[in-house]
Amino acid sequence: MFDNLVPICVIGFICLGIYKLTELFVRKRERLMLIEKMSENINPLLLEGKIKLPSLDGADRTFTALKIGCLLAGIGAGFLVGFLLNTFTIVQFDNDRYLTEAAYSASLFLCAGAGLVIAFLIELKYKEKHKDDK
Repeated sequence: MFDNLVPICVIGFICLGIYKLTELFVRKRERLMLIEKMSENINPLLLEGKIKLPSLDGADRTFTALKIGCLLAGIGAGFLVGFLLNTFTIVQFDNDRYLTEAAYSASLFLCAGAGLVIAFLIELKYKEKHKDDK
């Protein structure tokens, strides 16, 4: 029934990719032209002392990379635990599909949650350590 739909979708995705790639290069050229045009009118003496780089000394740090890393490590550990549960226990029950899904889902969410808790504890310990330094 949908055999004729697949080639149409593939051609559509190819055309969309070519369009987006072309648009990317055109937008880059437009941005460069705007920067070039703006740089002709800027007086360097007006900007003196107004442009400062942000300092990281007093900045409030976010631990996004730590949170994502611990979450992904927890997901990986969850899949491993689910696989081990599936291999060593559920095989005895004739490979029941619902038990397999429950084992993978439960272990995945449990380990992912544990990873986020570990990230929270690391962040808390870091903030307590650096709170005394201020």
